[in-house]
Amino acid sequence: MFNKILIANRGEIACRVIKTATLMGIKTVAVFSEADADALHVNMADEAVNIGPAAAKDSYLDINKVIQAAKACNADAIHPGYGFLSENAAFAQACEQNNLTFIGPGSSAIEKMGSKSAAKQIMATAEVPLIPGYHGEDQAPELLRQQASEIGYPVLLKAAAGGGGKGMRLIWQEAEFEAALAAAIRESLNAFDDAKMLVEKYLVEPRHVEVQIFCDQANNAVYLSDRDCSVQRRHQKILEEAPAPGISSALRKQMGEAAIRCAQAISYVGAGTVEFLLDQENKYYFMEMNTRLQVEHPVTEMITGIDLVEWQIRIAAGEPLPLAQTDITSNGHAIEARIYAEDPNSNFLPQTGTLTYLSPPLANAHVRIDTGVIQGDKVDVFYDPMIAKLIVWDEDRARALQRLCHALADYHISGITTNIQLLHHIAGHNAFNAAEIHTGFIDQHHSDLLQPESATDETLTCAMAFYLIQEQLNTAMVLASESGDPHSPWHQNHSWRLNETHRHQLQLATSSEQITAQVEHQGSNGHYTIRLPSQSFKVHGGLRDQTLTMTVDGRQRKYTIVRNQSDYTLFSAGGTYHFHLIEPDCGTGETHADTGGLNAPMNGIIVSLLVKTGQPVEKGEALMVMEAMKMEHTIHAPAAGSVSQFNCSPGDRVDGGIKLIDFDTSN
Repeated sequence: MFNKILIANRGEIACRVIKTATLMGIKTVAVFSEADADALHVNMADEAVNIGPAAAKDSYLDINKVIQAAKACNADAIHPGYGFLSENAAFAQACEQNNLTFIGPGSSAIEKMGSKSAAKQIMATAEVPLIPGYHGEDQAPELLRQQASEIGYPVLLKAAAGGGGKGMRLIWQEAEFEAALAAAIRESLNAFDDAKMLVEKYLVEPRHVEVQIFCDQANNAVYLSDRDCSVQRRHQKILEEAPAPGISSALRKQMGEAAIRCAQAISYVGAGTVEFLLDQENKYYFMEMNTRLQVEHPVTEMITGIDLVEWQIRIAAGEPLPLAQTDITSNGHAIEARIYAEDPNSNFLPQTGTLTYLSPPLANAHVRIDTGVIQGDKVDVFYDPMIAKLIVWDEDRARALQRLCHALADYHISGITTNIQLLHHIAGHNAFNAAEIHTGFIDQHHSDLLQPESATDETLTCAMAFYLIQEQLNTAMVLASESGDPHSPWHQNHSWRLNETHRHQLQLATSSEQITAQVEHQGSNGHYTIRLPSQSFKVHGGLRDQTLTMTVDGRQRKYTIVRNQSDYTLFSAGGTYHFHLIEPDCGTGETHADTGGLNAPMNGIIVSLLVKTGQPVEKGEALMVMEAMKMEHTIHAPAAGSVSQFNCSPGDRVDGGIKLIDFDTSN
């Protein structure tokens, strides 16, 4: 067995490998870029080596740096994780040449499966069903057009060296072929420096089902059930489950045995995944083989009870498969949800920023979380935006779905936009619950799944107003306790007025509206009346840390609320909602004249500058306009004077609190 393993990866998969290696008594070495110096995987490993700048090509993708790091630390083996160099035949070969065990298949197997066209030819020889198509070397446009006609439209053009949807075009009729071919070739050349195209029959609403296989060095092979990975966006998976629902035991056996034929055809060693497409008649077709561990491997682990990383390490060390096919069993149902820093309502645009608040659900026998980040970490532009994988297990699919919904509601992230709300909508959707899934699921149910945030339930606005009052009370208590006279009436915060009701007025903004909340303090027993535009609430309760307990009409509710300056994130069982507190001077941007400037009252976008630098202005005159949460806010002059400098331009994104304007009151 190995004494020390270097993990040539980062994030959650590096942490995942370190956990198993540590349990096996194996020392671990992490590699990291300058951007990852304080990353979780670096802190978890026994040793860590800096291999270069933040850009992956200068660090994690630099084969020589990784090899030299392994040799310098006297590592016996390298685990590539997934992504980066995991399916790079040159990297596997470099490990072999430097007497380092590559924990994965040999370079020859990786190379054979690296070309989609070559892989399909091998699979045809192994009698694995293929989607009708053309995978030949002759790339004459007229021949490709003829092949498409013979296959029958719709067809899919695919780059032979491609992946991630690049160099891919769907063609519904022959008139579209010429333009689509030219576009696909251009994209393939730009992405892979390869113009070769495949032409395949396009399956309408197919399912994406894959089989986990393992092979040892004696060419023994087993399959470990299957996974459905049909729910995708931009040709990338976001929800996976095992076993694939609605598949008969006979079909499951056929696909498993076909997957083993795929592996044995290339003398495969280690963990691999054979991916199939299922048509609407449950006929399966080979799509590709991934010569590595998959992101979604935890769902297989949850239903089989097998640690796949441990198997990888043992097989790479020369041990035989721990179990025979007849010994492998499947129990219950598991689902994985990939949590990404992305905005589903902006075409899944990746997001960057700081995880200012991160509170995952409690891990237990039913809930597992694989992650490589902690609260306070940054999600930057250099790497994949996946924050974590949430995996749930239960006795059957219905119970697992219930677990998933509850766990997603308890997954609280603030400071950056995520896809958690989308995942919650999918998990609760009737079609998903009925296992009516296919690769176009999100597009088909777009209007149901990608709903703009709207706090239509005024109970949530009531909770936000009640939180703000409790926050003010707690702040006043802290200030009082730190003063020389904690009982001074000047420390009270109950809006006392002679012969009048104690009343606060709060201005709140959501993504779609501004709301005025009137909060009246009812005596000294902590009860309040909160008046909103449509109804009033009588509430009482309290705030402890970030948990608000609020009783309304005899029903107690709990919410987690996180503050980021004047922006608040409210987490409820029904989802996540955002509010902005409009301070009394927020709309004017007023501040003390002696500060010499005006700060952004919130995160937002600069819309326009209304005056010129040096231009005399009067107190209250509009200086600039910014937008936050789809609402415009005007910044006004705090006094007579002039703008000496604007520190921003129209279109700039600004953080709350930064100085927008240098303001001069001396003239």
